[in-house]
Amino acid sequence: MNNSKIALVTGASKGIGFEVAKQLGQQGITVLTAARTKEAADQATSELRQQGIEAVGVQLEVTDEAHIAELAKWIETEYGRLDILVNNAGVSLEKPGYEGDAFRDTFEVNTFAPYFITEALLPLLLKSEAGRIVNQSSALGSIQFILTNELAQRIATPAYSASKAALNMLTAYWAQKTSGTNLKVNAVHPGLVKTRMGGDKAELTAEEGAVTAVRLATIPEDGPTGGFFYMDDKLPW
Repeated sequence: MNNSKIALVTGASKGIGFEVAKQLGQQGITVLTAARTKEAADQATSELRQQGIEAVGVQLEVTDEAHIAELAKWIETEYGRLDILVNNAGVSLEKPGYEGDAFRDTFEVNTFAPYFITEALLPLLLKSEAGRIVNQSSALGSIQFILTNELAQRIATPAYSASKAALNMLTAYWAQKTSGTNLKVNAVHPGLVKTRMGGDKAELTAEEGAVTAVRLATIPEDGPTGGFFYMDDKLPW
């Protein structure tokens, strides 16, 4: 039985997810680095271990129900609980040349996957003395921002924004559902980050973009639940 905290980070092989895993690991937390392929998960894990971080690579295609069920069973057998879940994996598909159904496929990854992953792992998170769920959302999922912010109006796309707004609702749902327990559930906006999704002109590095998720994943007992945050600021739904 591992006595350190156990964290699962989805989409942890690159970008913000990798940085979240690294920063959690630097705090002595054992990090389960989840990626679509075992090869990607193992490569990220190797990089983290070279930095002295206790990391375990796990394969998780977030839209695969069998993967989710297998991972939940494995975590229960291996650790008996889960302390932190960071639903980080996400996509932005509304671009020229995308051959699938961008709207449906975006919801599959950005909304449906976090729902099924969280529901599968909720019993293990409730076994933690200080369970934390962090949903990687976006200010583009804020209804108030879309109505009032010029930048949001210019760059928002319907599937991405709607999928993140729905994820925000799930955050509020789980927060009220687990009220009175040790579990805290929050959504975060990472900022505009230099990743494959954010582009080279984004203002923040992946390391900076991970800060809000890491803070909410490690908040103390008197910290918030059911909120939407960027750095230290609370954002409007």
